[in-house]
Amino acid sequence: MDGPAVELDRRLTAALDERRRQGLWRRTRALRDYDGAEATADDGRRVVVLCGNDYLGLAADPRPAEAAAASLRRGGAGAGAAHLVTGHRPEHAELEEALAAYTGREAALLFSTGYMANLGVVSALAGRGSVVAEDRLNHASLIDAVRLAGARGVRYRHADVEDLARRAGSAGEERGRRVEMVLTDGVFSMDGDLAPLPRLAEAAERIGAVLAVDDAHGLGVIGGGAGSVAATGCDPARVPVLVGTLGKGFGVFGAFVAGSRPLIDYLVQFARTYIYTTAPPPAWAAAATVAVRLAGEEAWRRERLESLVRRFREGASASRLPLGDSQTPIQPVLLGSAERAQAWSEWLERAGLRVSAIRPPTVPEGGARLRVSFTALHTEEHVDRLLAALDEAAARFPVDGEPPG
Repeated sequence: MDGPAVELDRRLTAALDERRRQGLWRRTRALRDYDGAEATADDGRRVVVLCGNDYLGLAADPRPAEAAAASLRRGGAGAGAAHLVTGHRPEHAELEEALAAYTGREAALLFSTGYMANLGVVSALAGRGSVVAEDRLNHASLIDAVRLAGARGVRYRHADVEDLARRAGSAGEERGRRVEMVLTDGVFSMDGDLAPLPRLAEAAERIGAVLAVDDAHGLGVIGGGAGSVAATGCDPARVPVLVGTLGKGFGVFGAFVAGSRPLIDYLVQFARTYIYTTAPPPAWAAAATVAVRLAGEEAWRRERLESLVRRFREGASASRLPLGDSQTPIQPVLLGSAERAQAWSEWLERAGLRVSAIRPPTVPEGGARLRVSFTALHTEEHVDRLLAALDEAAARFPVDGEPPG
């Protein structure tokens, strides 16, 4: 008789087979010698990487790495404990000060990941039984934060402030409880569009809710580096909770929350994902401090990005490629079916261009796409190669035809 372990493997294998059948199989592929634009693939070929989040090209910059190496030599590889025990080091404190200054906030608090930052914020500020409104296209970490905090999520239509107001009113009528928080991405990671932050701030104030913005894909990159709040012309005071990441525009690792001193002090006391986890390695914090400084000083990185995005969009428009409406480094090529998106991605790979196919459940059914993204270290030649390969993919696997079998 088969035991529980055998039965478990049988169930898992069946689920995996179904995943493959649906064209949704995912796998990791190691890249070597990444320089911010190109890398060596696992088959030994050199590829242009056009789907990462290292927007400013700082991940491969030697200066953050040198700061990390100096910290490693000085203090070792790990923090050894949580921040509130013995894990908080001068490197962490210096980074928090740099992030507060960069964002123009009174204080900042480090978290190991953006997922932990969002869960820490929502569970500390809303919690079980609270009503939280969130954009339907929010990042998974925000959606899961509401669920894991035990709050009741009210999901409004993407970037639709009127729908937010209607649903907030309905929530109050049904449960007798007002919406306490409004959660949104600043730049939506799969579409590259911006949340209407001034109007969201006005709506949040009208219903008495705290607006929290996850600006993972905006900080350092748009709004002169100040992110989506600046890019949309929103008064920073109307966004009391700002979540950022260090693994995208800043090219390192980790996340943070920036806001008022009372907010940060409160999170230190009540954010469980901060309290009950080992502090990140001090070397990582040392590298991130340098990266934050470079992001502020080297405006050429953002200028190059803007130029590359313009060149790509002009070429894609001339070729009538199905682009999303984005002016950020995230440029989705909308293809519909998961099979078609995978076919385009594989064609680009054969041409030496790495662009991942984004398929459900990351995006809604029928919303599969290529998520093209640029870094400051890409060149005009890279953009032109991509446009030519996309034209060829469109001819072989047309968007208005049947998806490849």
